[in-house]
Amino acid sequence: MTWLVPLPVVMPLLGAALTLLLVGRPRAQRWVSLTVLTATVAVAATLLFRSSVDGPLVVEVGGWVAPLGIVLVADQLAALMLVVSAAVTLCVLVYSIGQGTADGNEETPLSVYHPTYLVLTAGVCNAFLSGDLFNLYVGFEILLVASYVLLTLGSTETRIRAGTTYVVVSLLSSLIFLVAIGLVYAATGTLNLAQLVDRLDALPDDLRLVLQGMLLLAFGIKAAVFPLSAWLPDSYPTAPAPVTAVFAGLLTKVGVYAIIRTETLLFPGGRTADLLLVVAALTMVVGILGAVAQSDVKRLLSFTLISHIGYMLFGVGLSTALGLSAAIFYVVHHITIQTTLFLAAGLVERRGGSTALDRLGGLARLSPLLAVLFFLPALNLAGIPPFSGFLGKLGLVQAGVADGSPLAWTLVVGGLLTSLLTLYAIARVWNLAFWRAPHPDMPGVGDTARTATGDTARAARPGPGGTAQVARAAGGTAPAADAGPGSTVPAAHGGGTAVAARVDGAEQPDRGPDPEASGVVLPRLMIGSTAALVALGLALTVVAGPLFDVSTDVAEDLLRRTPYVEAVFPDGAP
Repeated sequence: MTWLVPLPVVMPLLGAALTLLLVGRPRAQRWVSLTVLTATVAVAATLLFRSSVDGPLVVEVGGWVAPLGIVLVADQLAALMLVVSAAVTLCVLVYSIGQGTADGNEETPLSVYHPTYLVLTAGVCNAFLSGDLFNLYVGFEILLVASYVLLTLGSTETRIRAGTTYVVVSLLSSLIFLVAIGLVYAATGTLNLAQLVDRLDALPDDLRLVLQGMLLLAFGIKAAVFPLSAWLPDSYPTAPAPVTAVFAGLLTKVGVYAIIRTETLLFPGGRTADLLLVVAALTMVVGILGAVAQSDVKRLLSFTLISHIGYMLFGVGLSTALGLSAAIFYVVHHITIQTTLFLAAGLVERRGGSTALDRLGGLARLSPLLAVLFFLPALNLAGIPPFSGFLGKLGLVQAGVADGSPLAWTLVVGGLLTSLLTLYAIARVWNLAFWRAPHPDMPGVGDTARTATGDTARAARPGPGGTAQVARAAGGTAPAADAGPGSTVPAAHGGGTAVAARVDGAEQPDRGPDPEASGVVLPRLMIGSTAALVALGLALTVVAGPLFDVSTDVAEDLLRRTPYVEAVFPDGAP
C-alpha cells in the first residue's frame, strides 16, 4: 500500500494543472476540484487505517534510497492530519463554489481560484508527509505561495495591504527556517529526519539548543504563537470567507504539526520544554484578551484562533504521553471547529451585511438555521460539555495535574481562565449579533419588506407620490429608480445583497424584521457545507473515545521514536 503515500500530494498538483487547462470552463474546473479532493479524503482515510495496522508507510521518491533521496512517511500522526485537512478543504471548496455561483464569481475568479486552492492543498499534504527538513521547507513554500494569491483575491486595497504584511512575515519565517536547515546540515551532514535522530543526540547540548531554538522560532511564526502572532488578526479577516476559513483551520496547524514532529523526534526532553509552557500560557491568555476586546466577528475569531494554539503548545511542552495525546486530539478538534466558525461568520456577513457587532442583530429570528450553525461550534470552541472542545481541554488539564510542576499548574489555571473568557466572547457575539433587536441597516430590516437574492433587487411599482427605496447593500449601494411593472433595480456588486422597499402610494412605517417576507436567501451549498462541518464537529464528540485511543497510540509512538526510524531505515540508520 506504499504507492498510496504520494497521492495526497500528486493528485492535487495534477488537478491544479488540469484546472489551468480548463480556464474559461468553470463547471469543469469545479468537478475536477471536487473529484480530486474527494479522492484525497479517501486516500488519507486508507493511509490512516493502514498505518495503524502496519506501522508507518514509507516511499523513497524517485527510487533514490534514503538518506540520499527524499522520503515521504505516512505514520499515524501524518495520516490523521491528512484526513482532517482533506475533509476540511473539501467542505470549504463546496462552500466557495456556492458563494462564487451566487456572487457571479466576482469575489473569487474561478480561473485563478481552483488551481491555486489545489496547490495549497498539495503544499499542506506535502508538509505532513515530509520525511526530511528540506522537503518540509518546500511544503511550507508551496502552501505559502498559494496563500499569497488566495489572500489577495479581488485586489482590493485592504487585501493588498494585509497581503503585504502576510508576505513579509512569511518570508521572514521562511528565511529563519532556511538558515536553520543550513545549520543543521552543517552540524550533522543530513536533513533526513530519521537519520537526524542519532546525529543530533551526539551533538553538544549548547549546539543542539541553538538548532532547536532556530527551528522553534521559524515554526512559532508560522503557528502564530505569542509574541509572534500580531500579523494574523490583520491578515486573515480581509480575505473572502472560504479563504479565511481554510487559512484559520489549516495553515497555523501546519506550524503546530512541525513543532510536534521536531520536538518529539529530534529534540525529546530538551531544555525548551519550560519555555514552551510559558509561551503556551501567554498565547492563551493574551490571545483571548484580544478576542474579548474586538467588535468584529472575524477579528474576534482570529484572536480566539491565536489563543487556542496555546492549548496545543501546552500538551507539547509537557512532553508526556498524556499531554501529547490531548494536544493531538485538540489539533483535530480545532481544525474542524475553527474552520466551521469562519464559514458561519461568512454566512453572518452575507445575511447581516457586515461582521461588525454594532451593525448586527436579530439573526436568531431572521435566520434560525444560521443561528444553529453558529451556536453549536461556538459552544464547542468554548469547551462546554459534552462537546469535543471540553474533552480535549479536560485531557490537557488531567495531563497538567499529573505533571504536578508549578508551570503545569499555571497552565491549568490559564487554560480554565481562557475557556471562561472564550465563553464570554462567544456569548457577547451571540447577544449582539443574534439575540438583540436587528440593526436598521441590515438587509430585510425596518422599511425593507422585500429583498432580492443574487445580483438584482426588485422594486415594486410606486403609487402616486411614492418612491421605491433601495437600502444599502453589503459591499455597496444600489441606486433607486422609478420602476414600472416588472422592472428591476440593479444591485451593487461585490458580494452584497441589495434590498428594496415596497411602497404603495406613501412611505411605509417601519414594521420590523419579517423573516418570511425577507428575500435574503443564503445559498444552499454554503449552508450545506457549513452544516457538514458542524456535523463533523459533533461527530468528534461521539467518537471521542476511539479518537483519543488513536491520539494516545500516536503520542506513544512519537515518544518512542523507534517506529519512525525503523520504518525509514529497517537495517538501522547509516
